Amino acid sequence: MLNQTPLWKYFAVVIVVGICALYASPNLYGEDHAVQISASSNAVIDGATLDKVSAELKSANIPSKSVVLQNEQILVRVPDSDTQLIARETIEKALGDDYSVAMNLAPDTPKWLESLGGTPMKLGLDLRGGVHFLMEVDMKSALSKSYEDMVGDFKSALREEGIRYRTVKQVEDGVEIYFRDEEKLDKAEFFLKNRNRDFVFSNKSDLVLLVKMSEQKLLETRDYAVKQNITIIRNRVNQLGVAEPTVQKQGPDRIVVQLPGIQDTAKAKEILNATATLEYREVDLEHDVRDAINGRVPAGSELLPYEKGGPQLLKKKVIVKGSSIIDANSGVDQNGMPKVSISLDSKGGAQMLNFTKRAVGKPMAVVFIEYKATDERDENDKLIFEEKRRVISVATINGVFSNKFETTGLDSPREAHDLALLLRAGALIAPIQIIEERTVGPSLGQENINLGMQAIIWGFVAVLVFMLAYYKKFGVVANIALTLNLVMIVGIMSMIPGAALSLPGMAGIVLTVGMAVDANVLIFERIREEIKEGRSPQQAIHHGYDSAFSTIFDANITTFLVGLILFAVGTGPIKGFSITLMIGIATSMFTAIVVTRVIVNAWWGGKRLTKLSI
Repeated sequence: MLNQTPLWKYFAVVIVVGICALYASPNLYGEDHAVQISASSNAVIDGATLDKVSAELKSANIPSKSVVLQNEQILVRVPDSDTQLIARETIEKALGDDYSVAMNLAPDTPKWLESLGGTPMKLGLDLRGGVHFLMEVDMKSALSKSYEDMVGDFKSALREEGIRYRTVKQVEDGVEIYFRDEEKLDKAEFFLKNRNRDFVFSNKSDLVLLVKMSEQKLLETRDYAVKQNITIIRNRVNQLGVAEPTVQKQGPDRIVVQLPGIQDTAKAKEILNATATLEYREVDLEHDVRDAINGRVPAGSELLPYEKGGPQLLKKKVIVKGSSIIDANSGVDQNGMPKVSISLDSKGGAQMLNFTKRAVGKPMAVVFIEYKATDERDENDKLIFEEKRRVISVATINGVFSNKFETTGLDSPREAHDLALLLRAGALIAPIQIIEERTVGPSLGQENINLGMQAIIWGFVAVLVFMLAYYKKFGVVANIALTLNLVMIVGIMSMIPGAALSLPGMAGIVLTVGMAVDANVLIFERIREEIKEGRSPQQAIHHGYDSAFSTIFDANITTFLVGLILFAVGTGPIKGFSITLMIGIATSMFTAIVVTRVIVNAWWGGKRLTKLSI
């Protein structure tokens, strides 16, 4: 008989819709106002800190829903925004500057739902409120670091090849290599040209070889600096407890950072302005550190401050840079002493292996390099950064190692935790500065949500009424499909990592509500035409769905491709709109073609019908 649905298809529809409904359900529970406490580089979060926070809240008569320690952070849930503000001020005063205390919004999802991976749909900055920063990468410093690397590489390569040179020095737009005679210069130029295809070589003057980056190499270096900084900023923001950040490239040298739900602008700026890098350097044991303290610093070495053991004399040559660090975790060794386990990438591992082969028993230092913006600006009206270097750890090399090793000799678990945090937070390729800052208040975000919801509800109701009035019982089927379509959109948006609903995204949902019934209109009109041509109701239903499918598929696939292009080339709001549009198209095709067919077959299929309520 016509219009019979196999049992497995019923189960498939129920399972798909059920999963989407399950992951859409966390959005029903709302969010709590919360205060989030995380440790800065000089502190650690533990049970004692949790007890202190609880005691301070109790003594100040501040009500709280819960105070919990999770993921090395303390989360305090409070009833409302006024209590949230008072709680933050009280906790900040009690804990001091060693802790970062930020106001946030925490989902109130039940534990059983969280255990299944259920989380509310993430909201963008325009809906949730928060802070927006536009940051600019200091390309001058990025290129300077690349030229500095070139100096070290050229020295090593020429030394290994046995080509003598006078000196290699960095200049503003490249590297100059000085030789004693023409023969050595020609030999070095031939050797380095074959070894470095991305560089341009020229004779600046007699016995001086000038090496510059090619235009392609310059573009790659600039692009790498921005992309690497994006990765590290995202890692740093996550590390310090900022949830659901948006960090993306804008233009050739700018980065957009959006932190939805963060209401403490000063703390956010403090996190992002912590511009720093790391280096592993060899301690200079060949010269007396006391001579260096008195002003006689040997060439090729540098005197740096070290809080624990006094000034340290280090060799200028860098063993491994912080950009090579993949991971760092604190713990204890077999003797119960604090340690930090470090993992390097392949390049850093090879460099460390080459060094440790000849340096067993010698001390190695970790240098922390911080860039702080001054009040001065250059000729392009950009901030001038002041560089400050200090030693944060000195450890003895006990054996040969490469990409995985441990740093020991630390005084306490807190020191190990601090060092791991600094290493793990990442080393920026170049300094950055905030050139634009915007704050969206939670009240404005809530107003946008209310207006967006009104648009969705009124559009939804208008379509429901029209379909019910025009298509009668078949309109009821279309309305059920439309309701399930909205549930599925919310469920899928909640499941996609990194997807956030913005105001343009809500516009995409409103558009989808109108478009979702297009397929049903085509099917129902086709059924009407089949009935007018004299077919039986069962034949009309069968041919209506089959005949309309190709038209529906063609119309939706072209719109989906447009959404895909918008997602590929657009940024920010355009991406938000395209995501909801594509999800809405996919779910509307499923509900309009599969779900309605299952309902129609269950309602009318296999029955002797003389007319249809359409």
